[in-house]
Amino acid sequence: MKLFARLACSALLIGAAPLAADNHDPAATVEAEAERTARVAQQLWEMAELGYLETQSSGLLQSELAGEGFNITGGIAEIPTAFVAEWGEGGPVIAILAEMDALPGINQSASATRDPVDGKHAGHACGHNLFGAGSLTAAIAVKRWLEATGTPGRIRLYGTPAEEGGSGKVYMTRAGMFDDVDVAIHWHADDENSAAARTSLANRSAKFRFTGISAHAAGAPERGRSALDGAEAMNMMANMLHEHMPQDARMHYVITSGGNAPNVVPDFAEVFYYVRHPDPEGVEQIWTRLENAARGAAMGTGTEVEWEVIHGNNPLLVNETLAKVMDQKLRVVGGVEYDAE
Repeated sequence: MKLFARLACSALLIGAAPLAADNHDPAATVEAEAERTARVAQQLWEMAELGYLETQSSGLLQSELAGEGFNITGGIAEIPTAFVAEWGEGGPVIAILAEMDALPGINQSASATRDPVDGKHAGHACGHNLFGAGSLTAAIAVKRWLEATGTPGRIRLYGTPAEEGGSGKVYMTRAGMFDDVDVAIHWHADDENSAAARTSLANRSAKFRFTGISAHAAGAPERGRSALDGAEAMNMMANMLHEHMPQDARMHYVITSGGNAPNVVPDFAEVFYYVRHPDPEGVEQIWTRLENAARGAAMGTGTEVEWEVIHGNNPLLVNETLAKVMDQKLRVVGGVEYDAE
């Protein structure tokens, strides 16, 4: 996270002198802020809040930025945990994204070996605690550089909630939050440093909900219409569909509700699906077939089905020019060196 903060704040200074020749070296600011960066990262780790519920995490980042003189606008795009923090005037508008949401169904202590925490139902398996903390420090370092050098420009940190399946940035974009931004930088924790101009997969998700007729499975099974049968029939057809999808496509699911007792025919079942493909058109084609599988499953089991789309994203639009600048700065900062410890 400290490394990212250094490379991000330096990459933003595209027209600036080399870091070593700059009397207001933003990388030095990042080094000086190492204690805060580590503290915020640990706090976000302990909070581990799910998408759109990052109340404490969002509040923490906003508080740190307000203390540095940033103007804070909370609740943007009608999302309570989304915010934008800005400093400066004139010049280009540079955005740094800061994710802070955790993943459901997993948790971990601050240990290098597997060590679940009893009673905790979410965790930062994707390193968004590092994401939020590193972006915070980068924004502060750039702000101080702009202030010290009198350079015109605005630095913004966007608190972007619900990356883990919630598509928070989609709603922020629809609301025009990025309309005047010249450059937006994001990053992600990894085990190596890279500024490769890689895109991402387009994706869509939905919860398919089957409804049937409840009955006692032993006393009156003929009266029942199992919603779980509908969900399982859909899953069977979807699994057969895997054989006939493009090689670079992905489809996966989890049954989120399937009944409560074996001797009761369930009248409700729900299955949560993701579809991914490099091209949005590819997602659309697979999705149409998946919807048909849901309809067929309901028809064959005497149940009914409806679905709610949860999120959808287009692939990441790569900025090759900025990627090259970032690569140069990565080489200045240096890579990660591992030792036995």
